Amino acid sequence: MKKLLVTGFEPFLDNPINPTAEIAEKLNDTVINDYAIIGKVLPVVFSESGEQLVKLLEAHQPDALISLGLAAGRNCVTPERIAINCNDGPKDNRGNEPNGERIVPDGPDGYFSTLPIQKMVSCMEKEGLPAVISNSAGTYLCNHVMYQGLHYFKVHKLERPSGFIHLPASHALAIRKKMPSWSADDLCHAVKIAIACL
Repeated sequence: MKKLLVTGFEPFLDNPINPTAEIAEKLNDTVINDYAIIGKVLPVVFSESGEQLVKLLEAHQPDALISLGLAAGRNCVTPERIAINCNDGPKDNRGNEPNGERIVPDGPDGYFSTLPIQKMVSCMEKEGLPAVISNSAGTYLCNHVMYQGLHYFKVHKLERPSGFIHLPASHALAIRKKMPSWSADDLCHAVKIAIACL
């Protein structure tokens, strides 16, 4: 059976809840579309998240990688089109604040997602779940992890689906902060639809 690594993130900044961590943990040890899922939660730390992702890729040798991140304020699921070789943004959970340095000093400027993102959006819409392709994963940890995953497969000459999907806030988070939100069940269902598209 094929293996799929699904990663989420721990809570960060002023978000006391991160639904992507809950989804990764919930999907761990399940099977979807003939993929045995390995669900893991990454730290929101520039110096650790990419390194931990690479260790997971080396340990499990998955046939595909889907990383998840919270886009608090968005009202739909947004598979990302591209990751850029740049760390920037607010402080991470260890107080580190990058200032535009490259993720991989000699790496390409960017990598396009190798996930079937158009198919994912179409399938979610057919299920009544709002989704749209996003053309920027930003420069924070989400972009960092997306880049690291794609770079790993490129360097090792492995043609495997890899990319990143941003999710809206959950209702549990929206109770604490006023923003668009989805139920935890709908968020998880959207991710399952994405996995079924692999």
